[in-house]
Amino acid sequence: MQNVLTDGAGDPMIFKAKLISSERISPASSREEVRRMIFHTDSLYFDGKVGSSVRVLAPGQYGNPYHTRLYSIADTDSSDTGSRFEICVRRCSFIDEASGEEYAGVASNYLCDLKPGDEIRFSGPVGYPFIIPENQNADLLMIGMGTGIAPFRGLIRKIYEQHGGWKGKVLLFHGARTGLESLYMNDVNNDIGNYFDQPTFKAFLAVSPRPAFNVPVALDKAIEQNAAEVWEIVNSSDSRVYAAGVKQMHDMITGAMVNIAGSPDAWTSKRKEMVAAGRWQEVLY
Repeated sequence: MQNVLTDGAGDPMIFKAKLISSERISPASSREEVRRMIFHTDSLYFDGKVGSSVRVLAPGQYGNPYHTRLYSIADTDSSDTGSRFEICVRRCSFIDEASGEEYAGVASNYLCDLKPGDEIRFSGPVGYPFIIPENQNADLLMIGMGTGIAPFRGLIRKIYEQHGGWKGKVLLFHGARTGLESLYMNDVNNDIGNYFDQPTFKAFLAVSPRPAFNVPVALDKAIEQNAAEVWEIVNSSDSRVYAAGVKQMHDMITGAMVNIAGSPDAWTSKRKEMVAAGRWQEVLY
């Protein structure tokens, strides 16, 4: 990624931020623990935006001072006392291929175990933010998976609350292993449901048909089932497409778009056109 704030020597600037709140947003009955974490930094140099990322510097291991991980900014607010920013963190673990033992993810467990008042070190912003077009008639397509939906919650709130509404179409596609694990679209947390009465807003939830067996989320199928509206947005002259989530999303999105466009060449050409015009923005990690 590019666009990293640096000091005079060209090294990334390191900031401190205090944890304001840490709230579990995945239901207690879910296998996944996902937390919405809000931090405040006193630095007036930090200028994070929704869609860009912060690089969290967790305590390192094996002699390394830091263990770093990128987290997409879900929301942010600045004032003359500094900035608040929100990230979503899923507590992770991994299986060691050699021993077969399960180990806790370093950065995610460090963050999830923090208490309000604790401080972190971080650098950034990293990457480019999701920019909302000035034209309120522009169509917006948002595609997210897992914690990748977090920036879209912030974007949707901004266009309908801070911008006073949106005249163009707003389509959100979100993938999760189960409906329960859909972070902002479940019985416990239904933040996005607040906007279902907006005439321009539609949300499509794709879940795994067999979540217990790690079968992939059918995000590509959900996109293809709404091919006409998706392709209309892709071809609209002032539209924006935002994608956020795990890297595996790339193949899903590409496969769906190739089928909608009619051929790999047709989609490659269209995507290049959108990227060149600043109409295709993605954060995959």
